[in-house]
Amino acid sequence: MRRRLTSILLLATTSACTLAPDYKRPVAAIPAALPDPGIGAQAERPAALSYRDIFRDEKLVALIDQALANNQNLKAAYANTRAARAQVTVARSALFPQIDVSADVTKADSSNEIQVGGNASVATRGRSTGGPIATFRTDAQASWEIDLFGRVQSLSDAALNEYLATEAARRGVRLSVVAGVANAYATLAADRSLLKVAKETSAAAAKSVELTRSLLEGGVAPRTDLRQAETILAQAQSDQANLETLIEQDRNALQLLVGAPIADSLLPASIEAVEPRIGEVPAGIDSSILLRRPDVVQAEYGLRAANARIGAARAAFLPRIALTALTGFASTTLSDLFVRGARTWSVAPSATLPIFTGGANVGNLKVNNAQRDQAVAQYQTAIQTAFRDVSNALARRATIDEQLAASSKLDAAAKDSLFLADARYRNGIDAYLTLLDAQRTAYAAARTLAQTRLLKAQNLVAIYQSLGGDELIDATPGQRNQLALTRTAD
Repeated sequence: MRRRLTSILLLATTSACTLAPDYKRPVAAIPAALPDPGIGAQAERPAALSYRDIFRDEKLVALIDQALANNQNLKAAYANTRAARAQVTVARSALFPQIDVSADVTKADSSNEIQVGGNASVATRGRSTGGPIATFRTDAQASWEIDLFGRVQSLSDAALNEYLATEAARRGVRLSVVAGVANAYATLAADRSLLKVAKETSAAAAKSVELTRSLLEGGVAPRTDLRQAETILAQAQSDQANLETLIEQDRNALQLLVGAPIADSLLPASIEAVEPRIGEVPAGIDSSILLRRPDVVQAEYGLRAANARIGAARAAFLPRIALTALTGFASTTLSDLFVRGARTWSVAPSATLPIFTGGANVGNLKVNNAQRDQAVAQYQTAIQTAFRDVSNALARRATIDEQLAASSKLDAAAKDSLFLADARYRNGIDAYLTLLDAQRTAYAAARTLAQTRLLKAQNLVAIYQSLGGDELIDATPGQRNQLALTRTAD
């Protein structure tokens, strides 16, 4: 018996083979190089950058810190990661023996039992044995599936990769929170700048209306001049009311991302103060950097999990070998329960070979193969989407400085034109229509400049986010194993 038990244990400890297909990362269906934004020499493949290196506005950094601590979407992502990590433990537990311990006491009244056969050990025919008999028993049972064909290991690998995919998704949510706070902060700053422009225009238009009314009353200006002046004032007042609403909505959106009330001292003053304090992210010349983005890494781990499940589906066609061992003590008296003669034991190896399953195993294998193909397509889509995001952001970056410079020149020229038109009108040289056009042009130019500054700020955030920001991670086997063993929530 000892020799048999030793053979079984040696068989059980033999490393199981795996029937999962050899994993090979699909060749990315994207160009080898990222677009050149034309803003200087390209950098080498960048290391992960902290958002503190990019966002240099202390107020913005403080809000991002609060968001990373309080954002509800990020908390939900943390919870999903913890659940997936626990599932890895559940899946791995099947690789080890399952041991249960039980104890029970049984009482049976055999005083009325009658012997019906020739081997009566409890009572003789028609005679009492002396009342109830108590039996004490304690057992330890171990059961173990010997994973010869890697079915359990494949399921464990699938659970591990699903956890790592969830972890990558969490890091993607974190990156989205950082970028979302930065964009909301810049939008609020831009609307505050636009509100300032509307207030200044409204104040200037009110003075123009008063002047024109005085000229009308003096018989110098026609009524049409007064009505034209009032149009500029009404437009600026309408924009002012709308922007006050937008600023409150921007603040509400920012508070939702931050997950807590925001102090007035942390709100931006203007887009002019925010835009210069957002730094550049170096763009790598090699598009392989996209393979390190959280969403792409998530898709690849999903592919790895689908690949592992094929191994489990293949192993379902082969025998499943299990080992059950039972040892314990039994006695009719508690004091004699653990003596040598009360010990019992048994070992029961078993093998199960599926013969007919109605096509269930075949169908399950086809399902897993199809899911693997689907995961490949999702992985390629994730890479192509990442390439599009970066390409769009770099295309905008290539021209935004020129656009901002042109908007600045337009704003300066429009302000000077308004100054000259106002002076000429006051001196009776030009008609009011010329001044009206100058006012409208200056107002539009100031709004365009603020909106262009917002576009540049949002573009810098988009480049940071599309390149993966400080959430760049690797999906190499070494990194993968390290993540599995050591990574916990940040």
